[in-house]
Amino acid sequence: MTHRFPIKEIARQAGLGLATVDRVINNRAHVSPQTRARVNAALAELEGQEAQLSARGRRMFFDFVIEAPSRFSREVQLAAEQVIPEIGIAVCRPRFVIQEVMTEDEVVKTIARIAKRGSQGVCIKARDIPAVRTAIEGLAAAGIPVVTLVTDVRTTGRIAYVGLDNESAGRTAAYLVATALGQATGTVLVTRSNDQFRGEEEREIAFTQALEQSRPDLRLLDISGGGGIHRATAQVIDDAIDQLKDLRAVYSAGGGNRTILDRLDACGLAPDVYVAHDLDRANRGLIIEGRLDFILHHDLKADLLNVFHAFLQHHRLMQSTFKSDTTNIQVITPFNIPDI
Repeated sequence: MTHRFPIKEIARQAGLGLATVDRVINNRAHVSPQTRARVNAALAELEGQEAQLSARGRRMFFDFVIEAPSRFSREVQLAAEQVIPEIGIAVCRPRFVIQEVMTEDEVVKTIARIAKRGSQGVCIKARDIPAVRTAIEGLAAAGIPVVTLVTDVRTTGRIAYVGLDNESAGRTAAYLVATALGQATGTVLVTRSNDQFRGEEEREIAFTQALEQSRPDLRLLDISGGGGIHRATAQVIDDAIDQLKDLRAVYSAGGGNRTILDRLDACGLAPDVYVAHDLDRANRGLIIEGRLDFILHHDLKADLLNVFHAFLQHHRLMQSTFKSDTTNIQVITPFNIPDI
């Protein structure tokens, strides 16, 4: 493998040891596919950031720990790459650890590795569970600032939450469902990818309260699980099919919408209205096809810019004091799909 970066720099970007990176670079044996992929990803990140090196400013490494389906994590990476050139006061070098599902132990060990090697900031999208809270507090104790992204974690260890206002999103979804259904009655399905993601929980609670107030005649069915991943999500929907004979609407507070729709179609169920989150590639295709009615979209580029600003202000490289901030929700229909 040819490259133009010192092994030490590649190792730092990948979060691996020098010997491990040397084995990958020189194509030696006893290297797992996952490790090789991490080195390749680090090289790609270094190449993408190389243009910044001529800029004046401090070089800073920021780590992203993201538990999410790949369709969403790709959008996060792309947004980070797009906003970095806008930051002129420092050379920002993001490092990503991304998995569709991370066990509690994997999250804790990942954060421990970051704490050991050092970081100027850690952005986390993870479940709100005690072990994650403790790990975040450990980073804070080590002087490493933490920002939570899209879904918050109940701890004073983080310096900011960045993302959409989840409660407002849930109330907006309830308004859209109630308005679209008119006087029709039946079942409204609310789905979450995991009941330990605080953001999805906040959306679901706000949605339920608002819809029960405006349309108490509708029956709500709340299901959770699947992580937005095809096979697991399909099983969750199949397990609930017997309760959906009079399905009228779906509010997907998590993801996996193509799988949800396909399983409903297979059982002869077609909701009158379907509200989803995030204008990623999969959802863009679904709303163009007419299978989604509304997408609650927020600007990930604005989110990522806020993440970097929070870190830079923590390190006193920016003047103003950053506080937790949320981005506005845009209601996307088949007639106002933005080019992003």
